[in-house]
Amino acid sequence: MDRVRTVSHGSTTATGKKGAAGLGVLLALLATVVWSGSFVATRGMADHVPPVQAVFWRWIIATLAVAPFAARQAWQQRALIREHLGYIALATLFGVTLYNTLVHQAGLTTSASNMGMIMAASPVVMALYARLGGERLGARRTFGLLLAALGVLLLVGDGSLGFDFGAGDLWMFGAALSFATYSALLKRKPAEIGGLAFLITTFVLGALMLAPAYAVSVAVQGGFEVSATTAGPLLYVGVFSSAVAFFAWNKAVSVIGAARAGVVYYLQPVCVAGLGLLFLGERTGPAQLLCMALILGGVGLGSAVPVRPASVRR
Repeated sequence: MDRVRTVSHGSTTATGKKGAAGLGVLLALLATVVWSGSFVATRGMADHVPPVQAVFWRWIIATLAVAPFAARQAWQQRALIREHLGYIALATLFGVTLYNTLVHQAGLTTSASNMGMIMAASPVVMALYARLGGERLGARRTFGLLLAALGVLLLVGDGSLGFDFGAGDLWMFGAALSFATYSALLKRKPAEIGGLAFLITTFVLGALMLAPAYAVSVAVQGGFEVSATTAGPLLYVGVFSSAVAFFAWNKAVSVIGAARAGVVYYLQPVCVAGLGLLFLGERTGPAQLLCMALILGGVGLGSAVPVRPASVRR
């Protein structure tokens, strides 16, 4: 009888871990799909809103969106936030301030499809960070990572491994590095700080960091006209791409790790290509479809959750 109870407990534990990992993959997928739309929105308003101004208002809107849910927790944990303010500021710098400013800057001179394709390179850096941190990736995840990386390289190289990047593409590589660094930093988030408290604190700090650059931009470039062309995309990137997607991504990384979440992130070029065709008329050719198949195959291998049989105590 004792043996039966032990086996049942082990089976329940394995099932629970599998369920949690599955939830983490779904959260990473949700964030990836939502962020794919943000590249389309960013490209759509690039000619109407200066990059720094777009990012500043993005975080103002995001702060207002999460405040009803997060402000109370942040206030209750204000002592913890002050204690770990240096870490939170560093995560904010890479994940909120630099990453999004670079994305909006890239949107001035490159297509939404290229933005999504190049951002898909960030999981490679995430995996390297994870490996340096002592995490074992395993043969299947490593092969999936390399397969998806090959798909991304061929996609960016238009079917070859030769590259001819423009200024916007280089801005996006900087964004990819910044986002990977942010994802690696998330693994060091103090567990006692609540997810919502962490989220709203990074949003507020991000807006404060951008405030001086925003003031200079308004003085030099002037403001922008509030219209359907600008308000709609800003609301999308502020509410969905910031409040919803960042919460989902942060939770996913805490559950399954940055490396595995990063493999799911490889789906982004596929999502961006579809949305770019639908909303911006950016077409996808046969070579791109083949490369996307490589990316999807890599995602399938890299994000699969291994199932281990429960051990039986004797």
